[in-house]
Amino acid sequence: MVVDVLRFTSAVSVAVGRGAVVLPYPWRVDSAARAYAVGEDAELAGWREDGGWSLSPTDLARIPEGTRLVLPSPNGSALAFGAREAVPDATVLAGCLRNAAAVATVAAQQDAPVAVVAAGERWQGSSGPLRPAVEDLLGAGAVLRALVDAGGRPAGGASPEARAAIAAFDAARDDLGGWLADSASGRELVGIGFGDDVEAAARLDAEDVAAVLDGPAFSRVAAESAGPLR
Repeated sequence: MVVDVLRFTSAVSVAVGRGAVVLPYPWRVDSAARAYAVGEDAELAGWREDGGWSLSPTDLARIPEGTRLVLPSPNGSALAFGAREAVPDATVLAGCLRNAAAVATVAAQQDAPVAVVAAGERWQGSSGPLRPAVEDLLGAGAVLRALVDAGGRPAGGASPEARAAIAAFDAARDDLGGWLADSASGRELVGIGFGDDVEAAARLDAEDVAAVLDGPAFSRVAAESAGPLR
């Protein structure tokens, strides 16, 4: 499960919740990305400032059902694209605060270990070195807390890192909006006028469907009827 709260997996959760499908792609809005989108009969997301579809979960709340959208990002999308290529037999989910309970329900139904990957963020733009991101720690903790509470995995059997993520989420649960807005990534987004995306990403369990990678694209799966996916 890939967790990139600000903003890739939050955007995926919103889009698939409205019946769109999202194709992950490494961070390049260039001729190769455009060719990939054409080959997949999909639209290519770009910059929010340009007025089209982008990583903005706020704007994707208006995406029409049935839209196929290639959504590049340097962290979450690149990880999901790489997971599909590197581990073709794995079930890959896009997790975040907005769909924590739904993706935990799907994960609990799979007869395999669950790996939750907090994507992290970049210093100095999309090609800079990685840095920890508290919003992804909280997103991972939300999913893991829901997984434990659903009885899908015992808390004592989780790794120390997973237990630390759960503890962080439990501490922040009553003020997720404040924690995200005060994080380094949140301040960056607020500073460029995208505070609405931070607010949208902080809404716990706003979606009741999970985002599951099926071939090249994330699509929605109803959590209560998912069953084993492989």
